[in-house]
Amino acid sequence: MKRYMLDTNTVSHLLREHPKVIKRLLAVPMTALCISAITEAELLFGLAKRPDAKRLHLAVRELLKRLDVVPWTSELAARYGVLRARMESEVRNLSALDMLIAAHAMDMTTILVSNDCAFAQVTGLQLEDWTV
Repeated sequence: MKRYMLDTNTVSHLLREHPKVIKRLLAVPMTALCISAITEAELLFGLAKRPDAKRLHLAVRELLKRLDVVPWTSELAARYGVLRARMESEVRNLSALDMLIAAHAMDMTTILVSNDCAFAQVTGLQLEDWTV
């Protein structure tokens, strides 16, 4: 079974009920979906910036209960170091958090679901955009 790691922007589209994202999500078993602990951190940061957004807090908390949140490990840290060094030598750059998420998806051999075109710079990363 294919596994899909949802990037933060895909989760945001999901929370905003983007019709194409919802359609793709419903076509995949929940057991095939996951997010990186890095994405969880980004989502919780977003909530911290909007303490009065009660509906958003509830939606994110409910989603986090249902999605497999994959922890960050020392092995992933090693994968990240190699990926970042390779990207730097190729004069390619992602934001620090995007680089962590890319390394996580590659380590797990999941398909990263994102509409952030910066991820296309990462050779070997399986990528899908569910917004199109």
